Amino acid sequence: MSYINFDKSQLVNLEYSLSRELLRSNRAGSYANSTIVNCNTRKYHGMLITPQPGIDHENHVLLSSLDETVIQMDSEFNLGIHKYPGGVYNPKGHKYLRDFSTEPYPKMTYRVGGVILTKEMVFTTREDRMIIKYTLVDAHSPTKLRLKPFLAFRNIHALSKENIFADKKYEKVPQGIKVRMYQGYTDLFMQLSKENEYTHVPDWYYSIEYQEEMDRGYEYQEDLYIPGFFEFEIEKGESVFFAAGTKELNPASVKRTYNAELEKRIPRNNFANCLTNAAQQFIIRKGKNTEVLAGFPWFGRSGRSTFVSLPGLTLVNGDFAACKSVIDTMVSEMKGPLFPHHGSGSNATYNSADTSLWFFWTLQQYATFTGKKKEIWKEYGKKMKIILDGYRHGTDFNIHMEPDGLIYAGVPGMALTWMDSIAHGKPVTPRIGKTVEINALWYNAIRFGIELALLSGDKDFIKEWEPVATQIPVSFLKAFWSPEKHFLADYIDGEYKDWAVRPNMVIAASLPYSPIQEDIRKEVLSRVKQELLTPRGLRTLTPKSPVYKGSYSGTPSERESAYHQGTVSPWLLGHFVEGYLSIHGKSGLSMIKSLYEGFEPVMTEHGIGTISEIYEGDPPHIARGAISQASSVAELLRIGYLIKQYI
Repeated sequence: MSYINFDKSQLVNLEYSLSRELLRSNRAGSYANSTIVNCNTRKYHGMLITPQPGIDHENHVLLSSLDETVIQMDSEFNLGIHKYPGGVYNPKGHKYLRDFSTEPYPKMTYRVGGVILTKEMVFTTREDRMIIKYTLVDAHSPTKLRLKPFLAFRNIHALSKENIFADKKYEKVPQGIKVRMYQGYTDLFMQLSKENEYTHVPDWYYSIEYQEEMDRGYEYQEDLYIPGFFEFEIEKGESVFFAAGTKELNPASVKRTYNAELEKRIPRNNFANCLTNAAQQFIIRKGKNTEVLAGFPWFGRSGRSTFVSLPGLTLVNGDFAACKSVIDTMVSEMKGPLFPHHGSGSNATYNSADTSLWFFWTLQQYATFTGKKKEIWKEYGKKMKIILDGYRHGTDFNIHMEPDGLIYAGVPGMALTWMDSIAHGKPVTPRIGKTVEINALWYNAIRFGIELALLSGDKDFIKEWEPVATQIPVSFLKAFWSPEKHFLADYIDGEYKDWAVRPNMVIAASLPYSPIQEDIRKEVLSRVKQELLTPRGLRTLTPKSPVYKGSYSGTPSERESAYHQGTVSPWLLGHFVEGYLSIHGKSGLSMIKSLYEGFEPVMTEHGIGTISEIYEGDPPHIARGAISQASSVAELLRIGYLIKQYI
């Protein structure tokens, strides 16, 4: 049996199966995503979702779904499933499902009377193409398969509606057709490995509903276009391949391509391998650039997420080349001392105060794994100096160093830290002033720069920055530490100090160069453990706070209001673990291993084989947000690595 497997009783129970999603992606940024019964519940779901450079460079749903119909003795059995108004599901193909497994490919087994049909899916690594393998395992009479594609041709954030502009023409290609619903899109090629009959009967299916969008408070009904259907005979023991992609292929090569992809896969046969597989899905290549997607299915690239995630996604798996390639891509897009926060090119925003400081931490991790400290200073030293000088003398968004050596950042109406959710048009946690994690990262960045400068003999840099580095721990302790409260303030603005118990102080306890001594780090970690630690990560706010929100649900504004007011973030767990093990060593290993292994049940929840973006603050800590988040997966991988260092 596969490591991840679902049986008939689980699959036919829609309350269970529709809450579990499968994701497959490639290195070009394309992906396929749906529930384990192939019923789309989000506008982000589809069988072929690809970037469209001819329109907006964002991901677009081309092939939304593919309905299969088994035909025997003039009887038809439709294996598809869609939701319509009134809670109606039609057809109800999930009732024929007997088994779902993920090894080596996602595989669904259907039983219709005497027919046993398997469906296996693979998303090709380099090309924008989904390949589906249908195998007739058993049949007692002549059998045909009919395949009916549902097309959307729209941005993942939008919904399709019937319109007069859709191009209903098609062109024949070897054993298939080519269609393009609107100008600017790439063509969609749908081909089979076997000769088949295509019948062109263009039609629209109306008001298909996406339950997750309904629950999230967004528009949730869509009209999908069906150009026609493919039909072919299939014999017992025979396998037929269907390919949907943006380029034409030779039908004779489909089987070979499918089998070649098998050789590239890390088997998802245990918890660690699932995490490694999930990590690879975030690394995409666009020409000469290599980027990290922040999460699936709706996130693009985020500068902060890139640097926070990169060590776990690449270094712990030994992929040093990918790590450096991502760093170089980000460096090429710097604007003064700042990195792009969201977007790229002319659409990039640079409104993040901590991303540039996480860059130092990522280089630090890279240096630890590769030992290339002198090379790092030679290649990135100038950029590191630009960042430190920019923060010291002042840059955009009122980011500057105060006389006490600490960094002040922020302007009214904006949130520059990672706690940047917006509700009702305003930041929920603006945190304008001196924030605890930014100043811890600032000290670590300066000390790391000095470390590299010492190795490289850069005396001028050391002379300039050593006095600042010496000043910061004294100022940090005076500003943030309370001997009476036994934890660090979250942020400071003038005379005001925010004493909300939040996880940001854990960063100060985890960094290689910490501005606080061990006894204070120990107290910080103790408070975090008492009030913020959960089996799924750290709460963003203590439950003791009057503004704590333990549930993440409701309208978009209600969810944004809860995002950093108690919702659990898995990525913070990596920094808690690093700080905890640095103090407790092997004596703390048992608890940390228990936390790490406690994530294994997650492999069959929400996003199958991966880690979600967030979890609710209150037990049972239900998974919410994106089904697969780069920082969540990365820090779980890094925790696994840290555990091995102490065994």
